[in-house]
This record gives sequence, structure tokens and C-alpha cells, in this order.
Amino acid sequence: MFRTPARLYRMLAIAEAITWTLLIAGLITRAVGGPALAVTIGGGIHGFVFLAYGATAILVALNQRWKIGVAALAIGSAVVPFATIPTEIWLHRTGRLRGDWRLDESDHPQDRTWYDRSMRWALRRAGILVAVVAVAVVALYVILLLVGPPGR
Repeated sequence: MFRTPARLYRMLAIAEAITWTLLIAGLITRAVGGPALAVTIGGGIHGFVFLAYGATAILVALNQRWKIGVAALAIGSAVVPFATIPTEIWLHRTGRLRGDWRLDESDHPQDRTWYDRSMRWALRRAGILVAVVAVAVVALYVILLLVGPPGR
């Protein structure tokens, strides 16, 4: 399913855009007199996927060796409703999503630093990597829920 960075990034970019729709629909529902629960549900789902998208953008940026500006654009695109989709299209068209995960040093002979070895170790143990990222996203999500919504 996530055999390439491009597939993983595309899935999360689309999911992030879909959850913007849920949040906006919840806000409209509340504005026309519907239950505030619609915002709580839509906002909660969006918040979680927003964080997951950010983590994915960081992972893909590291794997693809994006410059800091490109990585910041990819991460920041989640702040603007639906902007992750055109960002993903741009990254794809410019070749920034081309290639596989950096699993093997022989495929990337320039990858010889401690960082490269650490990245390969984590990518070869995808289950552990997914678990660590999931725990980090959930922990951040819980902390943000405890802090409360913006403007409070």
C-alpha cells in the first residue's frame, strides 16, 4: 500500500483535504443552528489527520531530501483548506516524489552519514516506525486536546 513515498504522501494529502470538508461542514451546520457536536467531531477528525499529514510530510521530506523551503511548503499547505492537493500535484510534477524509500545503501551510495543509517534502519522496520509515529501523533493530539481549542 505504501511501497513508495509518493503513495503515502498522496493518501495523506487527500485525507487531509477530506477532513477539511468535514470541519467546514461542521462549522456550517453549527452556524445554521445545528448541533455544536458537528464541529467537535469534524474538528477532532481533522486535527488528528492534520497531525498525521504533518508527520508524513516530514518523513517523506527526509527520505526525498527536500530542501527546507520545499518541506515547509508541504507541511504548511495543510493550514490552508484543500491546499495539500495542489501541493501534492506540484511535488509530483516536479519530480520531488519520484523514487522509492531509501532502504538500501547500494541504491544510494551517497547515503553514508549517521542520519542515513538511522533513516534506513527505521524504514527497514516499518512496523516500528509506524508505531513510533502513531504514538507521537496520538500523544501530540491528546496534549492539544487538553490545552483546548484555539482562541480559548
